[in-house]
Amino acid sequence: MRNTSLLKPLFTLIFISILFASCKSASGINSNTRNRNHLAEEIIHSASENIGVPYKYAGTTKAGFDCSGLVFTTFNQFDIKLPRSSYEQAKIGTDLGKNVSKAQKGDLIFFKTNNRNRINHVGIIVDTKDDELQFIHASTSRGVIISSTKEAYYEKAFAQLNRILP
Repeated sequence: MRNTSLLKPLFTLIFISILFASCKSASGINSNTRNRNHLAEEIIHSASENIGVPYKYAGTTKAGFDCSGLVFTTFNQFDIKLPRSSYEQAKIGTDLGKNVSKAQKGDLIFFKTNNRNRINHVGIIVDTKDDELQFIHASTSRGVIISSTKEAYYEKAFAQLNRILP
C-alpha cells in the first residue's frame, strides 16, 4: 500500500515536469523566430537607408556601393561577417535553391546576369508575395534600388536563395 501511495505523486511530478519542459522549448522556438524576424527587419531598414546611393564598382560606403558591397556592409553592421564578393557570398548559409516559397525577409538572392555562367549579382529580400520576391540591391544603372523577381531581366537571371540569418 505504501509503495502505491507514493507512485501517484511521483507520476504527477514527472508529468508536470515534462509539461513545463515542453512549454519552455516551444516558447524558445517562438522567441528565436521573433528574434530572426526582428533582425531581418533591422537589416532591411539599414540597407533601405542607402536607396538612391549611386553604383560604384568595389564600393562599400554611402559614396557608392556595388551589389556585394551593399550586402557586405549592411550585414557587417550587425556583426554578421560575409565574404566580399557575390560569388563567395553564394557559398555561405543555407542554400534554398530557387524555391521562392521558402524565401524570407533578410535572405540573400543571387543572379547570373548578362548570360554569365556564374553568380555575379546579389540582393537582400525585403518582401515576399506569393511567387514574387522584392529585393534591395545596387544596380549598375540606377544605384541602390528595390526590384522584383517579376521583372523580366531578374526573372531570367535568378539563380538561388540563401538563408544567412539563424
